[in-house]
Amino acid sequence: MAVQEARQGPEPGAHDGGCACGDCPHGAREGHRRAVAAFLVKRDEFAAGQGLPAAVAHSASASRQWVSEELTQSAELVAERGRAEGESWLSRVWQRTACTVGAAVVTLLLVQSLTAIGAGWTTARTAGLLAALLVGGALTAASWLHRARGGALAPVIGEDNRLSTSRVVAAAWVLFVAYAVLVLVGRLAAASGPAERDALISGLDLARGAGAVTVLAVVCAIAVLVRRVVGLRVLGQRLQKVRAHRPRAADLLTDDAGRGTFADIQYLVISAVALAFAAVRLARRPDQLPDLPWGLAVVVLVSAATYLAGKYAEGGRPVILSVVRSREAGDLDGPIRTGEDIEIRGAGFVPPGAQTADRLSRMVVRIGAVHVHVPLVPVAGGFSNPTDAVLTVPVPAEVEPGRVEVQVITAAGVETNRYAIDVTD
Repeated sequence: MAVQEARQGPEPGAHDGGCACGDCPHGAREGHRRAVAAFLVKRDEFAAGQGLPAAVAHSASASRQWVSEELTQSAELVAERGRAEGESWLSRVWQRTACTVGAAVVTLLLVQSLTAIGAGWTTARTAGLLAALLVGGALTAASWLHRARGGALAPVIGEDNRLSTSRVVAAAWVLFVAYAVLVLVGRLAAASGPAERDALISGLDLARGAGAVTVLAVVCAIAVLVRRVVGLRVLGQRLQKVRAHRPRAADLLTDDAGRGTFADIQYLVISAVALAFAAVRLARRPDQLPDLPWGLAVVVLVSAATYLAGKYAEGGRPVILSVVRSREAGDLDGPIRTGEDIEIRGAGFVPPGAQTADRLSRMVVRIGAVHVHVPLVPVAGGFSNPTDAVLTVPVPAEVEPGRVEVQVITAAGVETNRYAIDVTD
């Protein structure tokens, strides 16, 4: 539908989506959608050989360069609209947080009311509701104070503007332990006798909650350590990171390219199962910290270690394996000359999450002292150049004949190794 609207042109009186209200027909979200649709139409037309001006149609290199520049400009508009849509989405998170917290408190009230039928209402149920109201109120207040940065999601959004699995898991355990302690505080405030108060205080003994406390300490340490590991690997050019337009729920289960990752999925699933078990234990025994069995605690620790090992193993520096003269059908074999195309073969040229045209257009090949921007070559549904394993660029006339070095600079700013080639006149 968006592509059809782009082909028909904008509606009369419609602006380009510059406002940030997001929900109006021409807000940031609608502006981004229209920009994406217009870009897809333009890319497919160029891939089919349509829309080329007569001045460049006679030359393959000139038409390729003109198409690449047009697509780059259109992609920059898409990226600008995407950033505006992301900022608008982040500014509305606090409202959704308030609605989610309210729904959770109401659900807890309904569950406790239904389970109280026959058993009667107890002080533990009142303490649970009050604790939920306190935790929910704190979340809502923090979300409003940080509404420009994603509200309650601000602490769990990484430097690449994606949701961090390790931070989400750690935050979930922190909130649960805080809720459990508040339940004990509420029961302690309502206790009438010294024996009951002593029993509630003993419920905070480490011997009873050692498993839960150990898991809490480990998941928090993993969140801090992963941030340090990723930061050092990025600075050391051993990991390529590009910034996302906005965080998405899928970030918890996938890598930067949107592919599901085993390390993240197993860590999130096992942590969720352990949290569910701890929540049931708290409901059954609201007079003490949830006594997480050591067997389940060890399972969570093994899952956390697997997740950390996955973070150490992911990524890698891009590398040039070979550079050859690009040859079309019917061309004669020969050396690399100025004005001809070269094909750079290797791995890791396109960082995860950089498959969009605005990121691909940032790729640069350094040939000697000359920087050559990698041209975008559209095909139906995507681009044939650049790719993760092969780049094709022309050797400009400014390159001096002789032995020169070739180096690729990716969209993440990471440089490959240098590869020497011989260029002739």
